[in-house]
Amino acid sequence: MTDAPILLVEDRLDDVLLTRRAFAKAGLGDRLLVLSDGEECLAALLPAVGAPRLSPAFVLLDINLPKIGGLEVLRHIRADGRTRHIPVIVLTTSAERRDIRDSYRFGANSFVRKPVSYAEFTETVRVLSAYWLAVNQPCPPDPACP
Repeated sequence: MTDAPILLVEDRLDDVLLTRRAFAKAGLGDRLLVLSDGEECLAALLPAVGAPRLSPAFVLLDINLPKIGGLEVLRHIRADGRTRHIPVIVLTTSAERRDIRDSYRFGANSFVRKPVSYAEFTETVRVLSAYWLAVNQPCPPDPACP
């Protein structure tokens, strides 16, 4: 299991607090890093040359973000060799077929609708974390893309 942070990109404070509680209950609260908009996310994952770059174990990405929307963030992540291997899970309240289709078309590894109840959300976090941190074998970074 990697010790890399888990990146949550979410602008709604209620959803951030709920996610923090669920990750704390799963014993992963100290690994969760929260950014509140798409611009912050891209600055952390794709910084200017020479600046430190965040390399999370996986990204939980909301679709509806201020400044730069989640699908556009996803397109940038997949277009850059430094980040295209990072698992991105779209975590949203949307159940729109278009959002699901576009998420996968732009390179999402998974699309998860946020459960309504806290118990269901906590179980979703447990399952996602177990899979992406313990079961999944991540792609080794490409040495050609520092």
